[in-house]
Amino acid sequence: MIVLGLETSCDETGLALYDSEQGLRGQVLYSQIKLHAEYGGVVPELASRDHVRKLIPLINELLEQCQVKKSEIDAVAYTRGPGLMGALMTGALFGRTLAFALNKPAIGVHHMEGHLLAPLLSDTPPAFPFVALLVSGGHTQLMGVKGIGQYELLGESIDDAAGEAFDKVAKMMNLPYPGGPNIAKLALEGDPKAFDFPRPMLHQGLTFSFSGLKTAIYNQLKKVEGQGREADIAASFQDALVDTLVKKSVKALKQTGYKRLVIAGGVSANQHLRQRLEADLAKIKSTVYYAEPALCTDNGAMIAFAGYQRLKAGQHDDLAVTTTPRWPMTELAPTES
Repeated sequence: MIVLGLETSCDETGLALYDSEQGLRGQVLYSQIKLHAEYGGVVPELASRDHVRKLIPLINELLEQCQVKKSEIDAVAYTRGPGLMGALMTGALFGRTLAFALNKPAIGVHHMEGHLLAPLLSDTPPAFPFVALLVSGGHTQLMGVKGIGQYELLGESIDDAAGEAFDKVAKMMNLPYPGGPNIAKLALEGDPKAFDFPRPMLHQGLTFSFSGLKTAIYNQLKKVEGQGREADIAASFQDALVDTLVKKSVKALKQTGYKRLVIAGGVSANQHLRQRLEADLAKIKSTVYYAEPALCTDNGAMIAFAGYQRLKAGQHDDLAVTTTPRWPMTELAPTES
């Protein structure tokens, strides 16, 4: 089965072909970073319009790259949610219409389930069960995962997500959008122990909160204004956020008794986070898994793969085009009874 995956939940247009026999055949990705950079964040209307402009050229590029004809596509998977309504609707309408024209099944995929399953595309995929740390611009969650669609929410952020905190702190420091990579780059030049920033709610279960940390950064920036301490602040902020994510992940593993942690989402590409997780999980004889760098940020491959898993289980959508901007993962049906 060859599944076309379409990712248009936010500011990246990602398309990919997943072949059940050959694996990932190819993918193409167009990022809107330059479009939104001057605004310091994503402008939803601009994002939607850019998806419209890019979908047809990208699918033609993908089919040519993979030497696959449209008629050879067996199913279409598109991101149904969560995400920006206009961006989601663009991909959903395109995907559902293409599937109808080809007389093939279509399925709407949960964006974060795509991220969660992306590490299964690696050469050493994790076995179930595991704890998943989902960290992106819109989500910071710990999930207990017994199988595809068998998810238990262990803890989540009550305010800013980790990626959102990176972006907002970067904006305070006048760093370019997106904030995460630019904070991480500046942090390499600083001392992570220069400032003792708070680790909010560290001892309160598995709930996250980053708004207090963000406020502490703002206050510190005012105190040291003009002193050239930006690199130290970036390094100390990153260390505080990573420390919180790592300690909560270790707590979740101990609570569930699982020995595997999957980290997924855009923030999972952060090298400081990966290094800390590998070191701390080794101490408790646990293993961390993550997707290859190209599959950490939003991409079509994760949607194609997640869609295939559900299509294989006999799940597909009807002709109605449905998008779900807010969609708890715990509402998803399992692929096995």
